[in-house]
Amino acid sequence: MAKVHLESVPDLIKKAGEIRKDIARSARYAGNVHIGGPMSATDIVTALYYKYLGFDPDNTEDPERNMFVLSKGHNGILLYCIFCDLGMYPWEELFDHYNTIGHTFGAHPNRKHVRGIEVSTGSLGHGLNWSIGFAHANRNEGIDSRIYCLLGDGEMEEGSNWEAIMYAGSHNLDNIVAIVDNNHCSASFVAGENMKWQWNSMGDCFKSFGWDVYEIDGTDMYAIDETLANLPKVDLKNPGKPIAIISNTTKGQGVSYMMERSYAWHIGGLDDEKLAETEALIDAYTEEQLKRRG
Repeated sequence: MAKVHLESVPDLIKKAGEIRKDIARSARYAGNVHIGGPMSATDIVTALYYKYLGFDPDNTEDPERNMFVLSKGHNGILLYCIFCDLGMYPWEELFDHYNTIGHTFGAHPNRKHVRGIEVSTGSLGHGLNWSIGFAHANRNEGIDSRIYCLLGDGEMEEGSNWEAIMYAGSHNLDNIVAIVDNNHCSASFVAGENMKWQWNSMGDCFKSFGWDVYEIDGTDMYAIDETLANLPKVDLKNPGKPIAIISNTTKGQGVSYMMERSYAWHIGGLDDEKLAETEALIDAYTEEQLKRRG
């Protein structure tokens, strides 16, 4: 298979709708899965894997590849659905054997078992530190590829993230893009409840450490596409600033009953009736997104 590439925004919107339905099917056939967070991150991760990473399912170890690190590892089901959609694994492995000893897909992604996973994650606050290491190593080797790291907004309360943010800003690692899925909800409380973002926006916190910041509507594929397409080029000779994208979403994005009760859908399962309802809601949501700038 050649590198994955969907050029048009409508095609990306349709693909995001397909992936959301695959996540819902996973919640039916695989049992209880983390579902609200993967739904909110679907749009921007779809744009990355199907357009901007230059992802090659047949060559996931290319030393000059762009990399994606899922720091909020409990959203692994999102990557599993993408990998199955790309033909890297059979759907049966996900639906019938998810989180089963001796099989591929665990509740959190494991690099030893899942081809395409860059870092084993789960314990929060580690993915960005790994990403900084990759970015620094690439710069030392003269590789101008990018490292994209997806974090949760609740995860931003981990102090290790801010150590990494300070380091990247101090070393002008312009080859790293930290994306915060700002869905305003962690597992059990309002994200930022323990770190008072209202004193200073999260974006301003990044800026204070020497980062460029883009704040976007993470539910608008046109805004996502425009932002990713216009990021400054990586410059090995005269490096700029690391980049943070604050992607504003809602937990359970695309499924109205999940969005209305975000805390209840951090983890969940669906029966046949609820799956049919969820798929219909996702189809309707996808149609709305296609008309968004039509």
